Amino acid sequence: MTNLHAQNQEDMNDYKRIMQQVDDANHIVITSHKSPDGDSIGSSLALYHFLRAYGKNPVVCHPDAAPSFLTWMPGGHDILHFDHSPELVAEKMAAADLIFCLDYNSSNRIGKDMEVHLLSSESIKIMIDHHMDPADFCEIIVSETAVCSTSQLIYELIDQSGNLELLNEDTGTAIYLGIMTDTGSFRFPSVQPRTHAILEHLLKSGVKHYKVHENVFDTNTIDRLKLRGYAISEKMEIMHDLPVAIISLTEEELNRFNNEKGDTEGLVNVALSVQGIEMAAFFAEKDGIIKISFRSKGDRFVNVMAGDHFAGGGHKYASGGMSTDSMDETIKRFKNVVYNYFN
Repeated sequence: MTNLHAQNQEDMNDYKRIMQQVDDANHIVITSHKSPDGDSIGSSLALYHFLRAYGKNPVVCHPDAAPSFLTWMPGGHDILHFDHSPELVAEKMAAADLIFCLDYNSSNRIGKDMEVHLLSSESIKIMIDHHMDPADFCEIIVSETAVCSTSQLIYELIDQSGNLELLNEDTGTAIYLGIMTDTGSFRFPSVQPRTHAILEHLLKSGVKHYKVHENVFDTNTIDRLKLRGYAISEKMEIMHDLPVAIISLTEEELNRFNNEKGDTEGLVNVALSVQGIEMAAFFAEKDGIIKISFRSKGDRFVNVMAGDHFAGGGHKYASGGMSTDSMDETIKRFKNVVYNYFN
């Protein structure tokens, strides 16, 4: 889907139109969603490095910080975080004449406080995203739901705007990170032949893929491993008569293992990996809110269920949600919903 309110020459593709806005901009801000993941970090830093190579001086403003296993990225320490420096981020967004909205389809995904500054900005706003049902809050919307990651779309921006010669190792590393993490290390159905063609070019451009894997997956702390071991051995439940696995962790349990942001990343995929399981859900409690991650495979989709019952949404096979009920009540509600879903 492409929504271009400011039409230019008919022979220009969407990405060339975006670069025309970049040419005209003096103050560019790159934003992404709250609780950043590999794709939001990857796409943000890929665009950041590309625009710097293009001759611009953009700034990346995120609602909050990424987990430690993503902060090693080149340029990662240049990101401004609204929850840490709200006045500075507000100043950058107020001064912006172009704001990129990466890897989110609705303005509320950046949090209500930062959303105020986004919506009040008089800048041109450009959405580049791959989630379903994009909201109409940007002047230019590039939404490709069949593409595996927003990071792949940043590659398309560089390529289809005719600037592929500007793709350097830092840009390529960020793109590789985003694609790798949002495809479960290239195993999800969203991976296309085009994805592997892009990966080939990234490796030829000097990207050290093994270092990306090492920095993301081989940086465990003892507490993190103990927490994950406890979650799998003590808190994983297989539903009776259904191919559904559940892992839940209360706030007390998380604190017991000195939980840090990112320590539970991927636990829902561990549950989904159990032989015969078609759907998995992970429940984590924080400050009275239950955050939920849903995963599925085969003919089972979780995005509609997440949206209809748990104030969430996302991709067919990977979605999120939340609940203000207790952990026990939330899991009970999930079980009732999923029984109806399978039957």
